[in-house]
Amino acid sequence: MSASLWSGRLPGILLTLSLAIVAVFLSPLIPRMNEVLLGLIFGVILGNIGWHPRRAAPGIAWTGKEVLNMAIIFLGFGISFQHMAALGTGTLWILVLTIAIILFLTWSLANLFGCRTSTGWLVGFGTAICGSSAIAALSASLTKEKEDVGIALAVVNLLGLLGMLTFPAVLAVWPQSDPLSATLIGGTLHAVGNVAGAGYALGDQIGDLALTVKLGRVALLVPGLIFFNFLANRSGSWRDQLKLPYYLWGFLIVVTLVSVVPLPPELLSLLKETGKILLTMAMVAIGLGIRFQQLYRTGRVALGFGLIMFLLQILVVLGLALLLL
Repeated sequence: MSASLWSGRLPGILLTLSLAIVAVFLSPLIPRMNEVLLGLIFGVILGNIGWHPRRAAPGIAWTGKEVLNMAIIFLGFGISFQHMAALGTGTLWILVLTIAIILFLTWSLANLFGCRTSTGWLVGFGTAICGSSAIAALSASLTKEKEDVGIALAVVNLLGLLGMLTFPAVLAVWPQSDPLSATLIGGTLHAVGNVAGAGYALGDQIGDLALTVKLGRVALLVPGLIFFNFLANRSGSWRDQLKLPYYLWGFLIVVTLVSVVPLPPELLSLLKETGKILLTMAMVAIGLGIRFQQLYRTGRVALGFGLIMFLLQILVVLGLALLLL
């Protein structure tokens, strides 16, 4: 790649990196805010007031695509096959069946509820598996419309926040066994931060179990993506449906590496933080391309659809947990 091409992208890359670093440092100071959502908000606000210079556009576009893909690879440093083994057969079946059911409902109901296909599919996929990271993984093969990605990210982060605040209150009034509470939290909330916030609010044991469930759910990202591609592209050949983009191969390689090689905790922490910054950079870039009019018009429908899928997921997990735990 030529030096001139990189130099043309550099202003946009540096802009998104700077805003991402600010978001990462500020998010712990803002209650109930994570760095991914804050980066998206920064991007949307600055994009709508026309703050970023025109010469930053090539780097912003590149960050919104390629840095997003790299962030998926780094997601693997927080997961290992041991997370799957720690779940137990009953919990693993709950996760597998729930993801399959929610993805099937997402594919079949998006248009019925008036949610434009790509936006609805991204919202449902993020709800089923792991929020922002799942949306990022699916978006590269599903749509080139960054507005759809940004709206889906905003919806799942908002609903994840709502769930994080609601679950502890409901389970305090309607107490369940620790395994059932942890499975409900880890099997339905959108982001790892949401799961940690709700789980540890009910106690350390529930928090630990809920995070184990959640990380097992994140580890099902690749099978979930293959299954959803099968639903969305049934006219294609099996070979085409099983093709994985390079970043998912990278994700699998990293998960395997972490599972079999005892990496130093300091190195793992550094790599996970790097992935967090990369994902936040991509969210800033996506936010810079979103306009308030589009967000308002499509976002209302997507929020309604996301809420329906979230409630359905809670019912499915609850029903399966009562049967299998």
